[in-house]
Amino acid sequence: MPNFSPELIAVMRAALDDVMSHVPVEQVTPAIKVRLAEFILRAAGDGHTSYDVLFVAAFSQIRTVLVMVA
Repeated sequence: MPNFSPELIAVMRAALDDVMSHVPVEQVTPAIKVRLAEFILRAAGDGHTSYDVLFVAAFSQIRTVLVMVA
């Protein structure tokens, strides 16, 4: 399991919070948040550390995740 710095964790958390703001309110659930967080974790585990890359990693998957959970 990767060891992330506190700074990177803060960036990851900010990216996830911002991605979640794009999920329709009626569809926000802990399961959706976990699924989207997995994309951010995977990107960070691959060495990506910028907010923009982490944000896009999850944002680009919103529709897919919403369909899977629906």
